[in-house]
Amino acid sequence: MRLVLIAFVAMVASSISHVAVAQSIEEKAAVCAGCHGENGKPVSPEIPVLWGQKEGYIYLQLRDLKRGDRKHEIMSGIAAGLEKTDMQELAKYFSEKPWINLQQKSADAPTASQAQQVASSAQCEGCHLSGYLGDSTIPRLAGQSETYLLKTMSEFRSGARANNAWMVTLLKSYSDSDIAALSKYIAGL
Repeated sequence: MRLVLIAFVAMVASSISHVAVAQSIEEKAAVCAGCHGENGKPVSPEIPVLWGQKEGYIYLQLRDLKRGDRKHEIMSGIAAGLEKTDMQELAKYFSEKPWINLQQKSADAPTASQAQQVASSAQCEGCHLSGYLGDSTIPRLAGQSETYLLKTMSEFRSGARANNAWMVTLLKSYSDSDIAALSKYIAGL
């Protein structure tokens, strides 16, 4: 498994230089497709859907990865090779694509009830809006991969992902069960 990861990282690292020299937005986005999917469906459930995500949010994440405010083994290196205009163009490009339906099952009634109770106490829809569709710099969560949502919320709670202090503080107050319920519920919307 470690050799596969090392080979994958090497492959992605070799792609970084291609992002910097790519001419068109389609060429730049083609590098992203290696992980995030050619048709919008990521190659792994741990990788987020970008197609249809909010433009401002995508830009801020790329910026945070470039600055080191957000850390990720692969994406930090890729973002390091991007200029501001590259990040803006990629954010616009992906935001204009249609959201991909990952065909995830809806949460069962007890899980949905627990998630709604947790979300209500945290006022999640106050930022992520009704239906968790997001807006501007706030990400769409509805229909995102359950695995990715669980991983991300867990990383915020542990502080491993710290580019949003509010989310770190908020998620520290929830249990594993609460985060699992939220992930399942939101993924199935």
